[in-house]
Amino acid sequence: MKENKSKVKMIIEYTNGLKKYFVIAVITTILGIIFNYLTPQVIRITVDSIIGNTPFNLPSYMLNTIDNLGGREFLRQNLYIPATIGVVFSVLSGICNYFYKVYMAKASDGTIKNLRDKLYNHISRLPFSWHMKNPTGDIIQRCTSDMEVVKSFLGIQLLEFIRIIFLITISLTLMFSMNVKLSLIAVVFILIVIAYSVIFYSLIQKKFKVADEAEGELSTLVQENFTGVRVVRAFGRQSYEIERFDEKNIGFSRLWIKLGHVLSFYWGIGDLFSGLQVMSIVVFGCFETVSGALTLGELLAFIFYNSMLVWPVRSLGRIISEMGKAGVSINRIKEILDAEEEKDNEDAITPDINGDIEFKNVKFDYYGTKPVLKDVSFKIKKGSTFGILGGTGSGKSTIVHLLNRLYNLDENCGEILINGVNIKNIKLDYLRHNIGVVLQEPFLFSKTIKQNINIASKIDEIENFESIKHVSQVSHVHENILGFSKGYDTIVGERGVTLSGGQKQRVAIARTLIKNSPVIVFDDSLSAVDTETDAKIRHELKKHVKDSTVIIISHRITTLMSCDNIIVLDDGKVIESGNHESLIKTNGLYKKVYDMQSSVENELIDTLNEDTGGEK
Repeated sequence: MKENKSKVKMIIEYTNGLKKYFVIAVITTILGIIFNYLTPQVIRITVDSIIGNTPFNLPSYMLNTIDNLGGREFLRQNLYIPATIGVVFSVLSGICNYFYKVYMAKASDGTIKNLRDKLYNHISRLPFSWHMKNPTGDIIQRCTSDMEVVKSFLGIQLLEFIRIIFLITISLTLMFSMNVKLSLIAVVFILIVIAYSVIFYSLIQKKFKVADEAEGELSTLVQENFTGVRVVRAFGRQSYEIERFDEKNIGFSRLWIKLGHVLSFYWGIGDLFSGLQVMSIVVFGCFETVSGALTLGELLAFIFYNSMLVWPVRSLGRIISEMGKAGVSINRIKEILDAEEEKDNEDAITPDINGDIEFKNVKFDYYGTKPVLKDVSFKIKKGSTFGILGGTGSGKSTIVHLLNRLYNLDENCGEILINGVNIKNIKLDYLRHNIGVVLQEPFLFSKTIKQNINIASKIDEIENFESIKHVSQVSHVHENILGFSKGYDTIVGERGVTLSGGQKQRVAIARTLIKNSPVIVFDDSLSAVDTETDAKIRHELKKHVKDSTVIIISHRITTLMSCDNIIVLDDGKVIESGNHESLIKTNGLYKKVYDMQSSVENELIDTLNEDTGGEK
């Protein structure tokens, strides 16, 4: 019960400014029902009191109107009058239904827009750790398919449910006023169908949830294949990925086929009850008419009302079933909205970031797994170039994630200070704006190169074009860009697919440099460029970022050689620290990597010399 209240409360929160449309929709649907239910009364009066001789059972003002027109004989000679009245009621009912649908669409679409806006904004503010735990395809499925289910619930099912309850109430009131016995028969069937529907709803809800989750898995698989199309093609994995998709798709289809069997059984049994209800009313109604307990006009009106009840009652079962799906979808959307957003501390500040950076006894693990960083401590001097070397899984990238607060340190797991201030006390947006990060696998948007580079700037790309060119020259991608037919206006394609790995990395470097951040981190971001270009970029960077604190993470010793200080990570610990000259004098891991890379380079040079006959 509490869960259902929380769902209703969540939906109501997003109807701000739209409640008047819901009210108008309810009023027009009630008026439409009233006009629709007046038509059988016109038929009853016409058969019993105009064509027949039964006294008029009408309010006095209506009787006076009939007398003024000429009484029963006048109406018998002008049957077009009751016929016209019936048509007018039908027209009015149609007009009301039109406005009901218009205002219900405004109300439901407006509510879904508000909910969709909130959901997108909320997802944008969720921690990086949340995104790492939730597959992208599943998130998209919740934001699209589940949102459409909720929209259908608001736009069709919710008010239809209210409308059906009102229909049943009016119909039974009129039916009981005409004949109690037949009304009780109708009530018995109505109760059976409603009870049967409620039981079915409770059983089907879990099945819909399983089907929804399977659709999320299928969406994730499709999203991965589309975004990783180059890898799939490069390794010839098309057949394997098609088989994976077929397996998931078959499983998903089987779930819906099973649901189809259950729904078919439900609708079949429901149709049986509905048919029995109609036949019972017709048969017993004939007996009541023959016995004189019911007039012919009343029987026709009663059958009319009962027929009008059959489909709403059957629809009630369908709507309850659909509400089960909506309940699952609302829960899945609510799970995202209930996830805690990244928040600043109440006393968060915006201090000068241009200062020393210090890691003090930092311990960290991902979701309770094996520790990635174990009591790591080091200090980076303001304006210096700091290098980090380490093998895969040693914790290099984790240091970047923690510095940028993509993950937060738990209590008693050390602290990270910038200019003497714990980064937990620095406003997130301010911190990340002042720390530029170039990742090893940069993400580029489906925009022009110019727009991708300028994305971190608050100045329009046209006005900022000279700065865009300058940072492109620093990152040695300017010449490559001019080589494209449209230059800086070249669309890079989804995830930068039209650029090479090295070109993407250099565009990402330019994008970071344009912010002029006081702290810049290069997380193995020159791995896809050759050694010569690497050296040229580092040479230009020294001139461009001379006042910034630069952190370089790399597996190349040549990239780290010019750093003021270097730490070596192994199994989450700092095992060596110093500049290049001091580190190669020790017989540690740094020296071993240096010797290994130097040996490989020398062998490569010797091989090239042999292949070219000693020519250089």
